[in-house]
Amino acid sequence: MTHRTMRAYNAPSPAFPSDPRPMADASHSAAAAEGRHSGVLLSILSTVAFTFMAYLTIGLSLAVLPRFVDANLGFGAMLAGLAISVQYVATLLSRPHAGRMADAKGPKHTVITGLVMCAASGALLLVGALASHLPWLSLGLIFLARLALGCSESCVGTGAITWGMGQVGHRHTARVISWNGVATYGALAVGAPLGVVLDHRFGFAAVGAVSLLIALAALPFARMKRATHVAAEERAPFRTVAARVVPYGIGLALGSIGFGCIATFITLFYAAHGWDNAALALTIFGVVFVGVRFIFARTIPKLGGYRVAMVSLSVEAMGLIILCLAHTAATAGIGAAVAGVGFSLVFPALGVEAVHRVPAHSSGSALGVYSVFMDVAMAVTGPLGGWVAGGMGYNAIYGFAALAAVSSVVLALVLQAQAAREKALPHTSVESA
Repeated sequence: MTHRTMRAYNAPSPAFPSDPRPMADASHSAAAAEGRHSGVLLSILSTVAFTFMAYLTIGLSLAVLPRFVDANLGFGAMLAGLAISVQYVATLLSRPHAGRMADAKGPKHTVITGLVMCAASGALLLVGALASHLPWLSLGLIFLARLALGCSESCVGTGAITWGMGQVGHRHTARVISWNGVATYGALAVGAPLGVVLDHRFGFAAVGAVSLLIALAALPFARMKRATHVAAEERAPFRTVAARVVPYGIGLALGSIGFGCIATFITLFYAAHGWDNAALALTIFGVVFVGVRFIFARTIPKLGGYRVAMVSLSVEAMGLIILCLAHTAATAGIGAAVAGVGFSLVFPALGVEAVHRVPAHSSGSALGVYSVFMDVAMAVTGPLGGWVAGGMGYNAIYGFAALAAVSSVVLALVLQAQAAREKALPHTSVESA
């Protein structure tokens, strides 16, 4: 055998490499990638769990509070709607401050502050329920409880998203926002029927007591969780951040009116028609909302926030039209389900585009400003919806909400065109803010 033949004979086969290190490295890389994926998801879930706890307390009173104010305390539909909406007024006023707090003092501090306010809200609601023999005192305590809960919502919601982005990186912004929404509306879906059960078996005071216990149970876990680094670099002026985010917030507000109408008036809507199981409609809305987030959340980075927002808002408008035309409980449930499918991705789809327009170290302020517009929608929905219902009936509320969702589709189309024009300009930069 010649030297050349021996060399060829001893050469490693491509199909059976003599050195296993490349295959081992590839296997190790795949395992590491899978580990990173699992670690990212675990970090996100462990953070948005605080959002779940806070919104669980919101869901507990959502289906029973309007009836308590209307029937037990003897006030009308207007004050029943206002009792729900006053929470969103507080959230509206505190959301920008919560965003600045998350940027300056850290999201962990912001979340803990929100949980303390959530506990105070539960205590006030408990005392207000026990004082039902003094209607005006009871109503005043309930309003204070709702104000505290609104501040809690802004701190926990904004802080949890910023905390999650700080842990897993801004490239996972869409995932953090999406999972935070799953926690939000999953908690509402669980909390609404649970609140009905507590109210039916133990009275409305039990809703306040359980809310207090949930907040107190969440606080130790928030204190033990690792804090994220607070950037020391100079932040963009708040006015500049707000100017970039406001158009997206307006789109969010128009799309959130439908959810506000469902959350605030679905129990009174069912009662006006003599239907039972109004809490089931809220649960259906929450379940399909969470399901869509699970299945389609990854479509936002693939298709873009603008496209996903326009499709989602169109579906939401269809569901609201079905609710407007509903004459049976089954049809109303279908309408709520379709509206939940549509509304599910509106917040993260527009939110991702809004956050991308500001520097990363101002993301908390951007989220605070952006989320304010959902609070605006929820705050005005109660009194305006009650006024519409008084003159035109509860069905008409959902017709106006459908028009608002269609208007948001048009706005998203305009924002997409504007972003495309700015992207074509080589000197345009987010950091220039």
